[in-house]
Amino acid sequence: MREPLSFKVFRVVILTVLTLFVLVPMWVLFTSSVKPLGDVQGKFEWWPSHVTFQPFKDIWSTVPLGRYFFNSLVVCSISMVLSVVVAIFAGYAVSRWTFRGRSVFTTTILSTQMFPGILFLLPLFLIFVNIDKVLGFTLLYQTRVGLIITYLTFSLPFAIWMLAGYFDGIPRELDEAARVDGASTLGTLFRVVLPAARPGVIAVAVYSFMTSWGEVLFASQMTNTSTETLAIGLQSYSTQINVYWNQVMAASLVVSVPIVIAFLLLQRYLVAGLTAGAVK
Repeated sequence: MREPLSFKVFRVVILTVLTLFVLVPMWVLFTSSVKPLGDVQGKFEWWPSHVTFQPFKDIWSTVPLGRYFFNSLVVCSISMVLSVVVAIFAGYAVSRWTFRGRSVFTTTILSTQMFPGILFLLPLFLIFVNIDKVLGFTLLYQTRVGLIITYLTFSLPFAIWMLAGYFDGIPRELDEAARVDGASTLGTLFRVVLPAARPGVIAVAVYSFMTSWGEVLFASQMTNTSTETLAIGLQSYSTQINVYWNQVMAASLVVSVPIVIAFLLLQRYLVAGLTAGAVK
């Protein structure tokens, strides 16, 4: 069946508009990052008349960007690892065994995705503050540990649901064959099921990391000056005296590099994992 000419034209127009919609802001972001501050604050120009890479050097001294970068990397990496590990065991149990409350459990973890994050802000705040008060020292509130637990409350339910769906698509005959060969339950999971579920596991890992990397709401309330992440630290370029727009743009490009690299390297697994997890 041949594609109608009108549909081809419509497709080209839509794709062109979407491409411009993405590339134009990126171009403005890049050109603003290589302009002197005076040029950025002056009349807008599509092409910079004075090119300088000094903002990329100044971003590390104007604010403690390295500390923000370290905090984000630690928090996002640990929450990603914990999400993947817990989701693997929970998803495998939901997929392979029937137990009392199984449907309630799956419905509950999926229903948590329907509520806005701000709904959980006050309860988590009160829980963390009261736990610290009982312990007598700061463990959760305004610490990396508390922020990791906070991010797990959002990434973990989706990770369990998606991996359970992905495990459902893996034939149970593989498990039975491994058991016949003498493999234990954990041996079957790690040696047979996980290699077949690699795209789903990678998709969960990338999703968990990306969700935590750009989170603003909880990071703004659950951190202090020593534990602030990049999403909050970028606001430090705005002071009562001035706003360093060129450094803001430069810092935005720099902090986007890990996500862009991870997406480009794992794009094939991410698409396959999300598609299979959603369908299965």
